[in-house]
Amino acid sequence: MSDRPTGSRAGWFSKRRPARGPARAKIGIVTDSSACLSGPWTGYEDFQLLTIPVIINDVVHQDDPEALLMGLAMGQPVRTSRPSPGQFMRAYRELAAAGCERIISVHISAALSGTYESALLAAGEVEVPVTVVDSRTVALALGFAVRRMLTARASGADFEELLDIARAAEDNTVFFAVPSLEQLRRGGRISTLSGVLGNLLSVKPILSISSGAIQPVEKPRTFPRAQARLLALAHQTAEQADTTVDVGVMHFGALESAEELAQELAGIGERPVVLETLPAVLAAHTGIGVIAVCVAPHYPQPDRSS
Repeated sequence: MSDRPTGSRAGWFSKRRPARGPARAKIGIVTDSSACLSGPWTGYEDFQLLTIPVIINDVVHQDDPEALLMGLAMGQPVRTSRPSPGQFMRAYRELAAAGCERIISVHISAALSGTYESALLAAGEVEVPVTVVDSRTVALALGFAVRRMLTARASGADFEELLDIARAAEDNTVFFAVPSLEQLRRGGRISTLSGVLGNLLSVKPILSISSGAIQPVEKPRTFPRAQARLLALAHQTAEQADTTVDVGVMHFGALESAEELAQELAGIGERPVVLETLPAVLAAHTGIGVIAVCVAPHYPQPDRSS
């Protein structure tokens, strides 16, 4: 069963209602490595994170940033694949064997990867009901939604509440700046931008995800200027949200700049700024030196008590 997000701003809720009445169905959650989840977030029970493979010089790697860094630095051909339907089927069946009665599988935008399609094919081949959601976004814009799903589930959220959070991933904003458009061009990820960017491959553009696809935002001529605009755009987005927000900074091969940006963004949200290295599946397309910011508003959850 597929479920495309509706774009409604139903995401997070500030106060959890305690679970009441009969025990709720045990719900499994599945996502992919594009979500920038690390540390304790990957160790939840009844949760599966499938790695999107990266192929470097015809050798398949699971999420291996060091191998990718070396491959990019050496100019080796790099491309990405997708988890197979068989991998998804195994993940779904493992969750079912653990007692999960329903599963929500939320993934990188279908416009950027075939991962959603693999999940959808697998969902039709397993006995447990699986709802597959095209998040229409990527990186921490997806990752924050998954974090909230895991936290809400632990607090007693039901299936519909968790599905609302998954669908609202699209409402999270991500901006990223790349030192060069070359890697995106090689991967075919900016073909739709050719009419906007033309031959300006020397610019240091700020890009975003809109309607599931990469879209241009601004075209600074220098990377320091692009970094300054990322900071301003994050502040502007947080102010427009008119609610509390989570903020994240991501990078690949630009730790010092990312740490500086995270320090400058401290205080925007109620929680500390999240700092993550981009997973290999995303860095394979953005290249070395990319910096990104994500702003994820805490929009109220619909009240389903009535």
